[in-house]
Amino acid sequence: MNKDNDCCDARLVERNRGQLAALAIAAVVIIVGVPLWWRTTETYRAWLPVNQINELAKLQLQLSVDVEVVFARGTLAPEQQKKVPLTQTRDEEHTVDEDTALRYRYETKYRTATIMEEDALNQPTAAEADLSLHTLSESPCGSVVVYVIPESSVLLPEDVDVYMGQRRTAVLRIGAQMRVGGTLNQLLAHLEPRVKQVLQVMSFSHTDIAAALSDRVRPSPGNKESIADSMRAFKSSPGYEITFSLLNPDPKSHRLHWDIEGAVQSYIQPLLTKLAPVANFSIDSQILYYAMLGVNPRFDSSLSAYTLNADSLAHVINPVEARLGSNAASSNPVLNFLLYVPDAHHSPLHIHDHRKQKVPSNAFHSPRWGGIMVYNVNDLYGQEAEFPVNININMAKVMGVFLAQLRLLLGVQSSASPPGFLVAPCGNAGLADWELDRLMWSRTVENVATATTTITSLAQLLDQIGNIVINDNIAQQVSSTVTSLQLAVAELEAGNLAFALQYSKEAILASERAFFDPSLLHLLYFPDDQKFAIYIPLFLPMCVPILLSLLKMLSEARQRRKEKRAKKD
Repeated sequence: MNKDNDCCDARLVERNRGQLAALAIAAVVIIVGVPLWWRTTETYRAWLPVNQINELAKLQLQLSVDVEVVFARGTLAPEQQKKVPLTQTRDEEHTVDEDTALRYRYETKYRTATIMEEDALNQPTAAEADLSLHTLSESPCGSVVVYVIPESSVLLPEDVDVYMGQRRTAVLRIGAQMRVGGTLNQLLAHLEPRVKQVLQVMSFSHTDIAAALSDRVRPSPGNKESIADSMRAFKSSPGYEITFSLLNPDPKSHRLHWDIEGAVQSYIQPLLTKLAPVANFSIDSQILYYAMLGVNPRFDSSLSAYTLNADSLAHVINPVEARLGSNAASSNPVLNFLLYVPDAHHSPLHIHDHRKQKVPSNAFHSPRWGGIMVYNVNDLYGQEAEFPVNININMAKVMGVFLAQLRLLLGVQSSASPPGFLVAPCGNAGLADWELDRLMWSRTVENVATATTTITSLAQLLDQIGNIVINDNIAQQVSSTVTSLQLAVAELEAGNLAFALQYSKEAILASERAFFDPSLLHLLYFPDDQKFAIYIPLFLPMCVPILLSLLKMLSEARQRRKEKRAKKD
């Protein structure tokens, strides 16, 4: 009898020990194992400034321009002179779409000319006056100064009312009708439309800014000219590669010599130096032998020359582009400029436009690609010449065409001047100061819009796919983008164009580094069924015994509870 009791007690102790062991193991797994596994296998996601990104997604830009209107002697009556200097502010608001709004603020300061400025305005020509005014004081980037001269002044030709120089200054002749009335407010009201026209040309227009937002906002159908200009020019980039290529399809007949290095230094480098705030440029050149256009020109007996029609120009680029090569070490856009010298059997070769008229420059350009010029040399030697003929290419003629094409491809496109306006030649630099400002306004807005779109798309992608690892490096780039965008928007609002452009370039660089970071691709597609395939073989063998033990304990506990109730009954 005692032995049976001892056996029962031993079994009871053993069973209790097993239950306690099962409970202890389950407790360790639940309390320690599961949190530890969760912590060690969770996807690391650094903090991102999502709220600030959402605020930037609703692009609200204010562009501020400082305008100075200077009255020369003879333009203001004595009573009017007593009320200057004064300052007026004019705002224009444009709602582009539900998430994009633009505001233009023009802060105009009116004052009278100083003695030195009066002397400068008494120069024989407007160009000399522009240079003299520039030596007196250099206007800050993005600003415009308008000098108002009396109707009796001989500084401007009779049919010219406004002269725009190479700097940031314009000279405006006051008309007789503007002086009628006597009060300063009436005079300023007469001047305002003319000053507004000057700003549309020398600073920016709403059409230009809307075209800069073409990647973010669908352009309106009415701005066909602006759409064409934006599609022709390359998109904003921190750097560009410029390649000059000489195509000699007939080296047995023509031995070509071109001083490309000297030509670049004389004609192209001054423009690129002035464009340094906008982007970095690198230049290379090459000579390609036996390079054909890929299109057979047609012989026109009436002209005794070969011709290329406008319809066939689109087929010229692809065969030539295959031989140009590319710089694989750089991701910057490439601007190609090709000088093609026809072979002796297809000379002379002329390009005709859609109206079957000969193109004066004998060149054409392709949007966002480059330009091609056909250089005929058959007039440089006679029929009895011995081949190969040594030919020195006139680089001044060639670079004049390439410089005009380069301006178009980079977006340096001034709008058509209103009647009565005279625009000074851009000079040796190939670019006026106000043309540079006009380009900088567009590039800054384009950079801000592009960086905002990029960083917003990245934030949405990371929010939708929770398996993507967000490293500290990516978070730093995103934060840097947000900070640079905020600074660029603030500098635009303050009218500091140079700083705004610099911050916008930093923003677009940081946003692209974050968006194209290789670490984002590792877990870009990691569905849940792959998680089950990995973790089930690991946890199932361990969890099944624990779950069976817990179920057995619950069953025994219910059985004992039923027995106790039966005894009570």
